[in-house]
Amino acid sequence: MDVNDYTAQVFSGTGSIFILVLYILYAVALWKVFSKAGYPGILALIPIVNVIFLVKVAGMSGWFSLLYLIPIVNIVFAIIVAFKEGANFGKGGVFSFFLLWIFPFIGHFIIGFDSSRYRQV
Repeated sequence: MDVNDYTAQVFSGTGSIFILVLYILYAVALWKVFSKAGYPGILALIPIVNVIFLVKVAGMSGWFSLLYLIPIVNIVFAIIVAFKEGANFGKGGVFSFFLLWIFPFIGHFIIGFDSSRYRQV
């Protein structure tokens, strides 16, 4: 067995399952966030649609999600979305920067399961 074959077998099985588990956990967090914002939670399961509705939760048009396709602009836009989303849930700038932009997995779980309410700012 070649080393490349072994590496491919290890990462295809274990890595795929790990990525799938992380995606399911993140979808659960987004489901709760979307439900709080008044959108159907099931939209969190669909890969591209969840980004569109995350932009809508931030209070912008879903068409702005196309900005994620432009290099450099996508980083700036992601920060803007994080700050606007945090403001809509009553969170401050530090929370938005660190937990919605740098660590969105944790931030969306906090927003989804805490007592904050969605209000369009």
